[in-house]
Amino acid sequence: MSVIGLGLDAVEVDRFRRVLARTPGVADRVFTAAERAYGSLARDPAQRLAARFAAKEAAMKALGVGIGAVGWHDVEVVRSDSGAPSLRVTGKAAALAAAQGVTTWKVSITHTDAAAQAIVITT
Repeated sequence: MSVIGLGLDAVEVDRFRRVLARTPGVADRVFTAAERAYGSLARDPAQRLAARFAAKEAAMKALGVGIGAVGWHDVEVVRSDSGAPSLRVTGKAAALAAAQGVTTWKVSITHTDAAAQAIVITT
C-alpha cells in the first residue's frame, strides 16, 4: 500500500476555547451534530473539539487542499466501538479522495490540556 497523502495539524486548546466562547455558531459550522454531542460529554468540550478540528485540517492537508476547498461537515471524525477514531468523508472531500485514488484513511488524534494534534494518512 502506497501513501498518497499525509496531513498533520496542531491546535492550541485555550485559543480554540476562546473562539468557541466568542463565536458560538462556529461549532455548528465546523462540527456535525454527532461531533458536538461527543464533545459535550466531556467536562471540557474544547479539548475534544480542538482535536476534531485538527483532524479535519489534517485530512484537508492529506488531500493537498486548504480550508474552504471542502465543507467542514464533509470530514467527520467518528469512533469505533473500541474508541479508535476514524474519518467519514463525504461530498467534495470524498470526490477529491476518489480522484486521487484514496481508498483508506488512517487518523490518530491526541490532546492535552494545552494542545490537540492529529495526523491523517491516505492510501
